[in-house]
Amino acid sequence: MEYISNTLANLLSQSAFSNLTIGNVVMVGVACFFLYLAIAKGYEPLLLVPISFGMLLVNIYPQIMEEGGLLHYFFKLDEWAILPCLIFMGVGAMTDFGPLIANPKSFLLGASAQFGIYAAYMGAMFLGFNDKAAAAIAIIGGADGPTSIYLASKLGQTALMGPIAVAAYSYMSLVPIIQPPIMKALTTEEERKIKMEQLRPVSKKERILFPIIVTIVICTILPSTAPLVGMLMLGNLFRECGVVRQLTETASNALMYIVVILLGTSVGATTSAEAFLKWDTIKIVILGLVAFSFGTAAGVIFGKIMCKATHGKVNPLIGSAGVSAVPMAARVSQKVGAEYDPTNFLLMHAMGPNVAGVIGTAVAAGTFMAIFGVK
Repeated sequence: MEYISNTLANLLSQSAFSNLTIGNVVMVGVACFFLYLAIAKGYEPLLLVPISFGMLLVNIYPQIMEEGGLLHYFFKLDEWAILPCLIFMGVGAMTDFGPLIANPKSFLLGASAQFGIYAAYMGAMFLGFNDKAAAAIAIIGGADGPTSIYLASKLGQTALMGPIAVAAYSYMSLVPIIQPPIMKALTTEEERKIKMEQLRPVSKKERILFPIIVTIVICTILPSTAPLVGMLMLGNLFRECGVVRQLTETASNALMYIVVILLGTSVGATTSAEAFLKWDTIKIVILGLVAFSFGTAAGVIFGKIMCKATHGKVNPLIGSAGVSAVPMAARVSQKVGAEYDPTNFLLMHAMGPNVAGVIGTAVAAGTFMAIFGVK
């Protein structure tokens, strides 16, 4: 009888119930809610499913993130900035840069949407974060998860990497919810119905030269952007040069999805109750929302300015796509425009600012690194 009782006691002590805290229960509930949004509502399931499941695992079995645990080694690839750079290569291989090449003015919309990053930087400093932590938090405003992880790693803010990455990826996933009210509040119905002229055809030569020239120019001015911008442009060169079809398919499919699994689960696993349920985390989440909202608003407002300057040839809705959430933000621009005129096709026009936003966020990260002397 004593053997049975000791065996049961040992089993109970080894179960999660013996160490489960109220905080862990709360985080398990949050993970289940995110899984619901991903599976039932379809909010960017490729991101939310692995992140949510990593969150679920670490709050049931914290040892999975300790040295020797599976996700500990996944997370090391985040800390070493390997996975974010591979994500950028996959994004480059998947993305058509043609709309940006055809309409270089899109760079202005992408640049204006980075205003949220610098607004969040000032806000984070005001709330008591040090300068490097504020910079790492501010990059959430670009709605770019890989760049957020990359910058936090390079600036030595690994303690904040979990909340920063989860906030960035959450806002990327919630773009269809957060952006439309801001877009509608800042535009008139007449502006939303504006139809833009068809983009000019882009030659193969232009498509091949673009990633090469962008790499030379940006990486010469800001060498610290080379890992992100370089991988983004390499992936796009794979796509456009036409002689490495196998590399294009691997970078945009198999490799991309493997990296998403590793990065998503490891990011989710940084959200243990002890690490996540803190006042600083709440401040980071709020700052991220403010930054993303400011970035969206700045893009739309600059879109309105371009609309006036071109005598109504630019639909201001495409300005919201200047954040880095590619191609989600461009799809939202298309969706909101189609609500008011089903025959209005803004997707390709919005892809220009969207791609510019990816480059702009990487440049903003490189600028912070240059300011703090980080290579």
